[in-house]
Amino acid sequence: MKLIPTRHLWGVTDSWETAFPRFSTQGYTAIEIPVQWLGDAEGLRLKRLSADHGLAIVPQLFTEGNTVDEHLASYQEIVSTAQHFDPLLINVHSGRDAWSRADAVRFYQEVCRIEADHEVAICHETHRGRPLFSPWATRDILLEVPSIRLTADFSHWVCVAERLILNEDPELLRLVADHTVHLHARVGYAEGPQVPDPRAPEYLPEVEAHDRWWSVVWDRMRARGLAQVTVTPEFGPGRYLHHMPYTDVPVADLEAICNWQMKRQTARFQAWSSGQGM
Repeated sequence: MKLIPTRHLWGVTDSWETAFPRFSTQGYTAIEIPVQWLGDAEGLRLKRLSADHGLAIVPQLFTEGNTVDEHLASYQEIVSTAQHFDPLLINVHSGRDAWSRADAVRFYQEVCRIEADHEVAICHETHRGRPLFSPWATRDILLEVPSIRLTADFSHWVCVAERLILNEDPELLRLVADHTVHLHARVGYAEGPQVPDPRAPEYLPEVEAHDRWWSVVWDRMRARGLAQVTVTPEFGPGRYLHHMPYTDVPVADLEAICNWQMKRQTARFQAWSSGQGM
C-alpha cells in the first residue's frame, strides 16, 4: 500500500503558481481543493498547474439545501463537475445533521446508487454539521448502508464527544476503518476540533491517540487490499487555528504545522509498512 501525502488549500493565501511548486518540493503528491465554485478558466488553470507540478487532484465538494431531495440534486451536480478534474478520489461534505436517521439513511442509500455509476472513489467526510457528525450516528448509518466509503476525520468526533472517544470502542473504530478510503490527519481535543499546536508536549496524548487510530485504519485498508491511502494534514486557519485575543496573531504557523504532521505520518507509515512498528 502506498501513502499519498495530500495538501489542502484551506488557509493558503498565496497564488497557486507560488504554492504548488512549494508543495511539490515539500513532498506532497496531491492537493485537496474545493472545485464546485471554480469558473471554467480557473478550472483549466488548476488542471494545468497541478499537472505541471506532479500533483494529483482530490476535489472537495459540499452538498447544499435543506431536504434530502435538494441534497441529492446538489450531490449529482457537483460530482459531475468534479469528474472534469481527473480526480484521484472525491471527498464530500454530504447531507445535513438535522435530518432524522431515516432521512439520512435514505440519502446515503441513494448516494451509493449514484456512486455505482462512477469509477472514482467518492468518500463522505465524518464532519460536524453533517449526518456523520458523531461516531454513533455514523455507526448506525453504516450498519444500514454498508457500501458508504468514508473520509475519516476523527478530530470532529473528539470534539463532539468531548473525549478521545475511539479509545473506548475498538469495535466501532474497526467498523469505521473498514469503510475508510481517505484520512484527514488533524488532531482534535475535548474542547475543539483542532489542538492549538500538535507539536506542543501538552497535546501529546491527543496526538498519540489519533496516531493509534490511523494505524488501525491502515491495518484494515491493507486487509481490504487497497493500493493507496491519501492523507491530508488538514489543520485549518483561524478560527480553527487559535489566535491571540485583541492582536489576532496566530499561536502557531499553519504551514509549519501541516508539514510537521505530513512528515510525522510519512515516517510512521514507512515504519508501519516495513513492520518496524510506530
